[in-house]
Amino acid sequence: MERNRRSWSWPLPLFSVFLIAPLLFSVLIATTSVEARKHHHSYKNTHNRPHTNKHSNHRKGSDSGGFNPPADSATDSTTYNVVSFGARGDGVTDDSQALVGAWKAACQLPGATVKIPSGFRFLMRPVNLQGPCKGELTLQIDGTLLAPSRVGDWPKSSMFQWLNFKWVQNFTIQGSGTVDGQGSQWWTPSSLYYVQVSFLISLKISPTSTSTALRFYSSHGVTVRDIRIVNSPQCHLKFDYSGGIKVDNITISSPENSPNTDGIHLQSTRDVEIHHSNIGCGDDCVSIQSGCSNVHLHHINCSPGHGISVGSLGKDKSAACVSNIVVDNISLRNTLAGVRIKTWQGGVGSVKNVSFTNIQVSDVKYPIIIDQFYCDKHRCENQTAAVAISGVKYDQIYGTYTAQPIRLACSTTVPCVDVDVADIQLKPSIAGIPSSASLCWNSYGKSQAPLLPSSIDGCLRRDTAYVKRVARSHEHVC
Repeated sequence: MERNRRSWSWPLPLFSVFLIAPLLFSVLIATTSVEARKHHHSYKNTHNRPHTNKHSNHRKGSDSGGFNPPADSATDSTTYNVVSFGARGDGVTDDSQALVGAWKAACQLPGATVKIPSGFRFLMRPVNLQGPCKGELTLQIDGTLLAPSRVGDWPKSSMFQWLNFKWVQNFTIQGSGTVDGQGSQWWTPSSLYYVQVSFLISLKISPTSTSTALRFYSSHGVTVRDIRIVNSPQCHLKFDYSGGIKVDNITISSPENSPNTDGIHLQSTRDVEIHHSNIGCGDDCVSIQSGCSNVHLHHINCSPGHGISVGSLGKDKSAACVSNIVVDNISLRNTLAGVRIKTWQGGVGSVKNVSFTNIQVSDVKYPIIIDQFYCDKHRCENQTAAVAISGVKYDQIYGTYTAQPIRLACSTTVPCVDVDVADIQLKPSIAGIPSSASLCWNSYGKSQAPLLPSSIDGCLRRDTAYVKRVARSHEHVC
């Protein structure tokens, strides 16, 4: 009996296995089915994320025919984080292709955002970011973008434009981050003039084409807000052949001795509003060039820099047309100029309907300037043709100057007409500067008290019909 009892002791556990196995198999099948459905759902929601196969022929961020990395799952399906496209953000690795890939993916989705996350420093070689895109698009900059610090790392094919936006519409750049041009090496004559200018001359391109940190070409409905742009090799923010531009609450900064580092440069651009921003640089805080109209600048702090400028215009006998410019509620401190219009001799065209109102200056060398003899060389040839200037208003300009309160140097052959000066109160900030040292030449219009220094009252001649006909005969090209 003992032997028989032992012979039946081992089949019992085996029998249990036979009973449990089908149940385990059913659970396994159900789990696999659920996971498959989850994987399929995830696959659809990640915009066809590719398998991590090193032999895959699909290029990351390609325009067509390939898969794109997923949208940023930490936010929503319309946000494309450059880190998801391979960016390292260590300040050393070239992350430019990750930005291009994220841009191309976002460009295909209305309402998408390209994200530059905080806590990273992304080194970017010069890139072209092109539209048009499918609907509104946002570039959210919360981290830091770094330009190549060495001049030689900028390819000549980039034409020295770093982040170059072309043909974009309904586009916004915003965020708490920084765009750093790392331009100090460009500010030495050996780097800047030998490398850049010599190259441009060799291609028969005007050396006035400047290297730029952020540039918009042929773009419309563009907003730039909240970001910082610092130490650009030359121009910090440029718009050309564009329209419907809004710039709000940005900071631009480069040293006072950094050459040609314009803050914001407008060329052939219409319908612009720039406001509530702080700009300090080595050249014009805002430069308004030919082809601009309907521009409103207000609530801007400019220091250091060369002030707010219309021009220079008419270089090399070129045509220049600027109209309907409003500049108000501006503060300038320790700048070369306050508000000015500057043109070269020999140009044609017109500047008309320009208003400078409620301007506060402190230790500004020349608060009010019209200079139709502008020359950036030791000597320039005298010429009779000039860009015609008319309808310019200076009103409520207060503060201190270090050289000359007002300088209206108009063309000898094409006088400035309809120039109105009212409520000007300017005092020398340095003892010994003559308070009456104003210069006015061939400028016509009217003045209205209070005027300080009082010599401003006799600065303008009375307009006559003949003088106006002479001036306006030069406006026909516009």
